[in-house]
Amino acid sequence: MTMNTLFQQPTLTTERFVLRPVQMSDVGRIEHYAADIRVAHSTPRIPHPLPPGLIAGFIERALKPERDEDVWVMDGGAEDGADVMGVISLARLDRNQSEVGYWVAPPFWNSHVASDAVQALVNGNPLGNATMFASVFHDNPASAKVLTNAGFQYLGDAETYCLSRAACVPTWTYSRKL
Repeated sequence: MTMNTLFQQPTLTTERFVLRPVQMSDVGRIEHYAADIRVAHSTPRIPHPLPPGLIAGFIERALKPERDEDVWVMDGGAEDGADVMGVISLARLDRNQSEVGYWVAPPFWNSHVASDAVQALVNGNPLGNATMFASVFHDNPASAKVLTNAGFQYLGDAETYCLSRAACVPTWTYSRKL
């Protein structure tokens, strides 16, 4: 894995794809996948139906120098950028900690893209964190496996409000000391 810096945010290279900072040119592809109810139901913050302009606003916030969350696109390397395979982020918390959030586009499910992306963030530790946290919904055991395979330890159960489900959903919470 190599690290390059672009717009004050590193680009992480894995064997299969690149984690690069999100760009405004990604808006159409991210909207396409984020509008899928299966993706929305796997995240707390994506509503369904997807309101116009939501993804553009998300990207605009991610591009600001004073952002509190770094966002990367899992880019499969197509020349035209058509291989947006998903999104992964690190939200800054206090005490030198961050929270990992990610989703993978349905065409890339069961291909270990999420595992590779989470492992790249753990290995690269681009924010220099002492600890990373993550939560997954109980009905998404594949994401729990992604975290445990990356060395995250189970902390306990909680619940998080999911916009697309309009309900609180039980979660498993994990942490990883770095």
